[in-house]
Amino acid sequence: MWLFSRKGASGFSANSTAEEVTQGIDGSGLTAIVTGASSGIGAETARVLALRGVHVIMAVRNLSAGIEVKETIIKEVSKARVDTMELDLSSIASVRKFASEFDSLGLPLNVLM
Repeated sequence: MWLFSRKGASGFSANSTAEEVTQGIDGSGLTAIVTGASSGIGAETARVLALRGVHVIMAVRNLSAGIEVKETIIKEVSKARVDTMELDLSSIASVRKFASEFDSLGLPLNVLM
């Protein structure tokens, strides 16, 4: 069990949270697309990036679930810049549509997760 709680050279361990790892990071001015952001690790990634000031584009297959997560993030992080866009990675037509719509926003893409 000690292997999982032992801190490495970075000072973090397998038990470290995303908030701990990103503490002190200013992501303002950055834009991130987070796929699978309507649940699980994708939703948590979107939340923590928004907490750090990143403009988050939540790329989700289920738009209504994505909107619920977005609203939850905004309740916690009032200044969060979060947008939800539909994306089904199993459909090349959906990927092309998403890419075209994202491109039309004129935003930089700094992070893709």
